[in-house]
Amino acid sequence: MQRQIDETALPSPAVRLAILERVIERMSDAGYVYIGMDHFALPDDELARAYRAGTLQRNFQGYSTHSDCDLIGIDASSIGKVGDVYAQNARDLEGYASAIDAGRLAIARGVSLSHDDLLRRDVIVRIMCGGPLDFAMTGKTHGVDFRSTFADELARLAPMHDDGLIDMTHDAIRVLPAGRMLVRNIAAVFDRYLGQATLQRFSRTI
Repeated sequence: MQRQIDETALPSPAVRLAILERVIERMSDAGYVYIGMDHFALPDDELARAYRAGTLQRNFQGYSTHSDCDLIGIDASSIGKVGDVYAQNARDLEGYASAIDAGRLAIARGVSLSHDDLLRRDVIVRIMCGGPLDFAMTGKTHGVDFRSTFADELARLAPMHDDGLIDMTHDAIRVLPAGRMLVRNIAAVFDRYLGQATLQRFSRTI
C-alpha cells in the first residue's frame, strides 16, 4: 500500500521534522516523556523509568524494558525471533493455514545473524535508546576494536557531531537533544544493509 502513495503529495523532510518537533512540544506540555523516535510515555510508566535509568531496550517491535527476549510470531506474515534467528511466517492465509493444518511451522523464510549483525544490532540499539555508546565496552563484549572496526562509520558521523546532533569523543557517542528527533538517521550510519541512496537521503534530511 505504501508503494501506491504519491510521494510528491507527502510533506518534505523539513516539514516532517517540524511536525515531530511540534508533537514533542505538545506531548511534553501534556505531561508525557519523549522516549525516542515517535514514542512517548507518562513519567511513571516503566518505559519512562527505564529511559531515565539508562536501561531502555529496543527490538523490531519497538521500545521495551526487556533485553533480547525471544519473540514468537503468531498468525500470517508475523515475524519472530529466537536466539540469533529471525523468521517470518507465510504471508498468505492459504499457505499459513495449510502449514498449520499439516502440523508444521508456517515459517516461510528466516535469517541467522552473523557476528557482524549482532555487533551492529547492539550498536544501533544503544544509539536508539539514548546511549551512551561506550566504544571500549561494546568492543570488549563483541571481541573487536571498535574504532578500527567502525572507522568509516565514525568518519561519516563527524558532520553530525559538528551539527550538534551527537557528542562524539574518542571513547563514546552520546545523542544530544537536537539529535533525538533524528536518531534513526544517526543509527542508520551503522546499518550495512541500507543502500548508499538511502543514507544520502537521510543526510539530506539532516
